[in-house]
Amino acid sequence: MKGFLEDANYSIGLLDEGATLADVIDNCIYEHTHTGKRAFYVGDLGKLVKKNIQWQNVMAPIKPFYPVRCNSTPGVLEILGTLGIGFACSSKSEMALVQGLGISPENIIYTNPCKQASQIKYAAKAGINIMTCDSDIELKKIARNHPNAKLLLHIATEDITADEEMNMKFGTTLKNCRHLMECAKEFGVQIVGVKFHVSGSCKELQTYIHAISDARCVFDMAEEFGFKMNMLDIGGGFTGSELQLEEINHVIRPLLDVYFPKESGIDVIAEPGCYYVSSAFTLAVNIIAKKTIEYDKLLPSGMEQARNDDEPVFTYYINDGVYGSFASKLSEKLNTNPGVHKKYKEDEPLFASSLWGPSCDELDQIVENCLLPELSVGDWLIFDNMGSGTLGEQSTFNDYQRPLIYYMMSFSDWDEMQDAGITSDTLMKNFFFVPSCIQLSPEDRFSTSA
Repeated sequence: MKGFLEDANYSIGLLDEGATLADVIDNCIYEHTHTGKRAFYVGDLGKLVKKNIQWQNVMAPIKPFYPVRCNSTPGVLEILGTLGIGFACSSKSEMALVQGLGISPENIIYTNPCKQASQIKYAAKAGINIMTCDSDIELKKIARNHPNAKLLLHIATEDITADEEMNMKFGTTLKNCRHLMECAKEFGVQIVGVKFHVSGSCKELQTYIHAISDARCVFDMAEEFGFKMNMLDIGGGFTGSELQLEEINHVIRPLLDVYFPKESGIDVIAEPGCYYVSSAFTLAVNIIAKKTIEYDKLLPSGMEQARNDDEPVFTYYINDGVYGSFASKLSEKLNTNPGVHKKYKEDEPLFASSLWGPSCDELDQIVENCLLPELSVGDWLIFDNMGSGTLGEQSTFNDYQRPLIYYMMSFSDWDEMQDAGITSDTLMKNFFFVPSCIQLSPEDRFSTSA
């Protein structure tokens, strides 16, 4: 295995049309069974290409700026950079990472709502001028450390159906925008646009209507102060579903055409993060311990009736947890169910089960309740849709080993990139051919970051 997660030394296996993602996972599990059962990801970078085509077909001319915090692995960033996507960074390390790929400062925005002064200075030195702001304290901090900054006023959205507390935590009110503009005039700071964010859990698309209308009010207000506004950032919240993307576009397109028409010269951007990467990564974990529980403590309501009194309840411990790939489980519900890698009979009995990470911490619960066939130590579980919020900085709690990452792409997806003229010399050197009959030894294994 070569390279580390923060290292750009990685390889991308180009799969023959006869090879599939399942083949790659099978082969990786075969290898890990012989060399050490470590958790690993398989990242299908071709899905990023497909998602970008979908975005261009539905959302163009809205330009995507990818939030680096969603997944900062080198393969993802290099593919997205090659596709011409911008980047939304929340820290100095993310800005440095993106600039290391040769991304120009004009294609980077600094979006952290609570910026450190030292990191604002870094952005100034790096020529990264566009950044968000939602308070007079933040504005004064920016004025002191980055005189050439160009601010997007981050306005709050009112989403009563989603996490309203989180939506109001960041972002300012319309009333306070006038105060911020007065401060900006006093300190000689440029305001060039507006940002808002609608949560991906929001089911009420009317929120977009209110947010775009509010943004137009801020633009009109800015004109009174003499600010030249040229950018609207409609934020993230794009789940990856094509249906959701089309529904959002159906709602916002008429409003954008009226309030921010093309001839106005205002650039409309967005921050799709999990949209690009969530479905592109699959995580394989290994069962390292097992316990049998003879009572109903772990059973969800209603399951007692579907279970015989003598049926056991199983608790499995796996080699990844909330201090690693499942960190987001601490703040939100896991949006994927475990799949069993080994083949089992359709009529094989299923048992109430729970999954825990390796730390022995009471918080390290991955899945509270699920139905699984009886498994053994050494068996593998597969989690789909694990590309977002799982591959950034991870804890070293309890000697946690970061999962390895295996990148792949099908020849058809590669051909699409080539046909579109989307490629780069640095990206080209990372590709190599993987035949349909995948049987690679540890020496010629297409390994990547660890």
